[in-house]
Amino acid sequence: MSSSTHSPSDYQVRDAIPIARALISVSDKTGLLELAAALAGAGVEIVSTGSTAKSIADAGHPVTEVAQITGFPESLDGRVKTLHPAIHAGILADLRLASHEVQLAELGVKPFELVVVNLYPFVETIASGVTGDAAIEQIDIGGPAMVRAAAKNHANVAVAVSPDSYAQIIKAVRLGGTTLAQRQRLAGEAFAHTAAYDTAVAEFFAKNIGVRAEHPFEEPEVFEVHASLKQVLRYGENSHQDAALYITADGAGIAQATQLHGKEMSYNNYVDADAALRTAYDFREPAVAIIKHAQPCGIAVARGTGDAIASAHLRAHECDPVSAYGGVIAANRTVSIEMARTVKDIFTEVVIAPDFEPEALELLQTKKNLRLLKLPAGYRREDTEFKQISGGLLVQQPDVFDRFSSDGWTLVAGREADAATRADLEFAWRAVRAVKSNAILLAHDGASVGVGMGQVNRVDSCRLAVSRAGERAAGAVAASDAFFPFADGLQILLDAGIAAVAQPGGSIHDDESIEAAKAAGVTMYFTGERHFYH
Repeated sequence: MSSSTHSPSDYQVRDAIPIARALISVSDKTGLLELAAALAGAGVEIVSTGSTAKSIADAGHPVTEVAQITGFPESLDGRVKTLHPAIHAGILADLRLASHEVQLAELGVKPFELVVVNLYPFVETIASGVTGDAAIEQIDIGGPAMVRAAAKNHANVAVAVSPDSYAQIIKAVRLGGTTLAQRQRLAGEAFAHTAAYDTAVAEFFAKNIGVRAEHPFEEPEVFEVHASLKQVLRYGENSHQDAALYITADGAGIAQATQLHGKEMSYNNYVDADAALRTAYDFREPAVAIIKHAQPCGIAVARGTGDAIASAHLRAHECDPVSAYGGVIAANRTVSIEMARTVKDIFTEVVIAPDFEPEALELLQTKKNLRLLKLPAGYRREDTEFKQISGGLLVQQPDVFDRFSSDGWTLVAGREADAATRADLEFAWRAVRAVKSNAILLAHDGASVGVGMGQVNRVDSCRLAVSRAGERAAGAVAASDAFFPFADGLQILLDAGIAAVAQPGGSIHDDESIEAAKAAGVTMYFTGERHFYH
């Protein structure tokens, strides 16, 4: 560790700095030749490495290889090339200090005014499924060192870590140099870039090395989240709140979806769309979820012959057509023309799916404001969930049904359910997870028919579910996300004619609920787990 002995008066003021010498080393060659052409055309000396130098030379621009500067060949399969005083002295020299100018002259080192570096594609590599030594080899060492050095010395050096910055660099060359304000902004982007890169590497080790392999979720000592700005939104949850969308480097979710049509997505649209996806993708069979204010208006899987996803949508919509007005629809299969014909006549904010049939897309695009989103290939939920609270974060495993089976349920009242009833109970148990607690969901034939949610007691949720189901409650099955504290809520369902119930059990008054179900001749299972969703 070193400390400066210089006083503020030692530093000369440097604002606009012409670019005379640039160091370029990039794995992403996007925009490289345009940048090199602009630099070479302005007489900038370009120093470069490996394949970057070759690309520049092949394009006919003069370039000096790093090995000519260091006097040391690139070695160890390219692991060692820029980690040398002849390079880092040129990056780190603070030319506001006369003493640094003198030392550079004594060392025979020329300074750099521009460093253009992007790092080995570690995130992209692991996202493609690569593991082990092949993944480790994509951990960049020299790149982050150059980026951090240039960013620290932004008083003298401009640093670009993304092709998105090349246009402003080219413009600065034409105007005679980079300004201090530009260099400060670029330095901030550079430090954020290396921080996100280091976090991705740390998370890779946490998930894939040692104890993590045996325990998929183990609380890390430090939980970091790094994301980059994708879009400034019109406003947040309400019109007086500012908001923006940020994306994680290895994400493959709603934030990475491609918008094919419609108005710009809002903050609330993203929240509802994510909740809808979370619900639709809880099912392996073709399924549709309709969400409003992060709550389900209807959930259904396909039944019968004909178009599966269209069947699922129609049956989900029938659960609560009034609430579905202005809702968000998620499908876990390609949207067909048959489904599109039904959606077209219903006011809907967003439709999101893995894809759209060409005819379906064309038809839905006739709705001017309807937002159509296509999921990224390999859509997946994150393997951790977090929620901001004052002063910190809560972090947990997501609640998923990857290995769900009802074989472990305990029959506590009535007869064993027949195959159709058991299938409906399993559907209801999956679907109730998407409902905000206290949650009650009534279902029949693979579709929700009544939903009670978000109440401060389970009795009111039961009343709401039965009220929304109406006559459809008779003969339906019910799922409760947590146990019935007393028999009063369950009794409302029994009085409405519910045929079977799935609930976690675990109340000190379970015997009251069991006796009520037995008295009504209703089948009831204890699942042994709950699915709170706050």
